[in-house]
Amino acid sequence: MFSVPPFFGAPGPMPDTRLSIRLDLPSGDRIGPGKIALLEAIQASGSISAAARKLDMSYRRAWLLVEQINHALQEPAVTAATGGRQGGGAALTPSGERVIELYRSIEDIARSSAKEEFRAVGKLVRKGRAARA
Repeated sequence: MFSVPPFFGAPGPMPDTRLSIRLDLPSGDRIGPGKIALLEAIQASGSISAAARKLDMSYRRAWLLVEQINHALQEPAVTAATGGRQGGGAALTPSGERVIELYRSIEDIARSSAKEEFRAVGKLVRKGRAARA
């Protein structure tokens, strides 16, 4: 099921310290929470346009991110059909599904491995301050 990471939500203070992971690939490409959220939104909606609306980004921005993801991987993560009378559409390939699965697994492992460190950081930071841009 599709869910938007917390940092895409309404602005304001976050109740807990959160982990954000970005994979810096040997090619120089990057895959992080935004691209993964986009892939998940495409998976849920079957459309790049609908995914872009869900994430409050332009269609062009979403399309460029899809192109970046597809270029970064050995096989495309997303296939798209041109719109028209039949309508367009987009679908994740097995490669796209796998990159989501691996990314979420890395997040889960890192989060559970660093529980004590998160608690320690939580004791050091100020509480209740508005997030800065």
